[in-house]
Amino acid sequence: MRLILVRHPAPKVSSGTCYGRSDVTVTPHALAAVRASLQTTLPPHVPLYASPLRRCAELAAALAQDLPASALRFDARLAEMDFGAWEMQPWHAIAREDIDAWAAGLAHYRPGGGENVLAMAARVDAFLGDLLREQHETAIIICHAGTIRLLCALQAGLPLEETALLAANSPHKIAYGATVVVDF
Repeated sequence: MRLILVRHPAPKVSSGTCYGRSDVTVTPHALAAVRASLQTTLPPHVPLYASPLRRCAELAAALAQDLPASALRFDARLAEMDFGAWEMQPWHAIAREDIDAWAAGLAHYRPGGGENVLAMAARVDAFLGDLLREQHETAIIICHAGTIRLLCALQAGLPLEETALLAANSPHKIAYGATVVVDF
């Protein structure tokens, strides 16, 4: 199965802010720009899945009209990681020792008391397992950089904790509106 992974447009969030599970929206301009760039590159009549967070849902709903997709389904397992009390805080305001503790225990540490990378990996893996059982030739997934990194890491077929660490240690170079293709 070919997965076409699309990162949401740039959200309405100040630069340097920690946001994950926060349900922020995108500017109309950012949405229109990403939508226009994807209209001609994404295949029509392909199942479309999306995180229910607005920054993904708004793009997915627009693309479902444009393509048209054979189905649009929202799945909470595609949401970005929950950073708990860190959500919507400037990164520089988060205690250095807390960030260091997270870096020292990437798979198990719960930043801000939220979700750890291993828990996120488990839910993304569960989504992927269900999707693979549907046996589509191709599917489009509108989601978040963290989710994309995990889906890419799952391709390696490693145990879940190693997958979580692989994703957490991979450089974050996924631009807003970017497309990543992964074959399973």
